[in-house]
Amino acid sequence: MDLEIGPLDLSAHVDEALAVQAAAFGLGADEVAVRRQIVLRHMTHPGARALGATLPTGELAGFVYGMPNDRTHWWSTVVEPYLRAQDNDAWLDDSFVITELHVHPDHQHQGAGRTLITTITETATEPRSILSAIDIESPARALYRSLGYQDLARRVLFPSAPRPYAVMGAPLPLKDFRRARPPG
Repeated sequence: MDLEIGPLDLSAHVDEALAVQAAAFGLGADEVAVRRQIVLRHMTHPGARALGATLPTGELAGFVYGMPNDRTHWWSTVVEPYLRAQDNDAWLDDSFVITELHVHPDHQHQGAGRTLITTITETATEPRSILSAIDIESPARALYRSLGYQDLARRVLFPSAPRPYAVMGAPLPLKDFRRARPPG
């Protein structure tokens, strides 16, 4: 991986980050405009922080951001009934939420996502992490599972989202559960 992982002033680089997210997630211009306001608002929350994966040219190839979870945030209010139905709503307390993690398709499958999420959670003071991901078997869900995330609720419906999501949680620090490859 020839990407440098480091702190990212997401408010200053929001358009670059959303271009990565649009490419990775297939977002249209209207969705990007809405998400721009959300990202800028999130970055004003206490404890919010971001990391970027930058190419030697300075181009942003991926990013992650998150913050200590707050039950009054919109995301928490949407997922709370689903978590409560599974007796998992305590995960909303004392958790660091991974709000977004995206790597440009040209740079996926090179370890950037794994490095971004493990690096941002290394400094979390909370004992656990939560996130949501589209509720399908995908490389993203496999990555999260390999780091210790488990499903806490499935078929979570967000307003205006066309597909259901899963809420996943893991104790911190994250563990790498990938099987060791035999030498050679």
